[in-house]
Amino acid sequence: MISISLCMIVKNEEAVLERCLSSFKPLVDEMVIVDTGSIDSTKKIAAHYTNRIFDFEWTGDFSEARNFAFSKCTCEYIYSADADEFIDEENAAEFLALKKAMEPEVELVQMWYVNRHPYRTTDNYERDLRPKLYKRLRSFVWIDPVHESVRLDPVVFDSDIEIIHMPGQIHAGRDFSIFLKSLASGESLSPKLMHMYSMELFMAGSSGDFYAAAPYFEAMIGDPSTTEDMRMDAYCVLAHCARIRRNTNAFFKWCLKNISIKPCAEICCELGHYYFDAGDTEEASVWFINALEETDAILIADAARRTPLDMLAHCYERLAAEHPEIKDVCLKMAVDYKAKLSEALKS
Repeated sequence: MISISLCMIVKNEEAVLERCLSSFKPLVDEMVIVDTGSIDSTKKIAAHYTNRIFDFEWTGDFSEARNFAFSKCTCEYIYSADADEFIDEENAAEFLALKKAMEPEVELVQMWYVNRHPYRTTDNYERDLRPKLYKRLRSFVWIDPVHESVRLDPVVFDSDIEIIHMPGQIHAGRDFSIFLKSLASGESLSPKLMHMYSMELFMAGSSGDFYAAAPYFEAMIGDPSTTEDMRMDAYCVLAHCARIRRNTNAFFKWCLKNISIKPCAEICCELGHYYFDAGDTEEASVWFINALEETDAILIADAARRTPLDMLAHCYERLAAEHPEIKDVCLKMAVDYKAKLSEALKS
């Protein structure tokens, strides 16, 4: 049987920490908890489960904190946990079975991350596969009988284990401040981080968050090193910002740039909202149908599913009032879209 260190960084997690630690305590051999400045009872709760509690002065960099936490682990494998997750009894049994049967060559285990919460920032989907269990010390081996080379890719095992993610509050404000601090210092965010920033804005950003981000996304478009995918993200952010600012020229500029390459559901929804707010209900419904049936989402899954379903129900209710001659047909369409939305919310 392998040995496992549970490893996490925490700050002011008193509302959820005990739920997490109590669920994993029977499964791991060591708990390493790094506190980055709690002022609540987080460390007191942690002390009920482990004496391996360390302080780390927060630098605004999650990677630095996690690297420090990993350095304190001593077991063969490290389970990287967040305080707002836990494991239920059924999946705990699968986790223990995996622990007993783990093949020594496996260096990384992926588990299903199940999102059951209203406070989403970048979690577009209810269930996605994520790396969670890491071999602490990696052994390099030679492969191939001729033209041999050292295997660099990790040996990954995709498990069926589900980890439940259920935070008690939203953390978007913290993330936005880190993004803006990095950008203001002149640091270039990686394509991955810019994509995450775009996703988080659409899932949890306020108008102010969009306004603050807009100059950086506009500058990114002018950078010759920017990829097409990054530009597409930027067009979505800038179109939304222009719409809520009521800057019509800029709004259509960014929408048309997206549509000229490959229309996405986010831009179709932006156009739908624009025409709905302008009172052109028929045109709004066309764009929401495009979002639902003709395009894919690139930032927020709801743009191709829940949002257009909800807005199409509103469109047909309004059309019923605007056109008495087709009122019954429109009301039936509204009911149908509400039913589809209800099913989408359940799935």
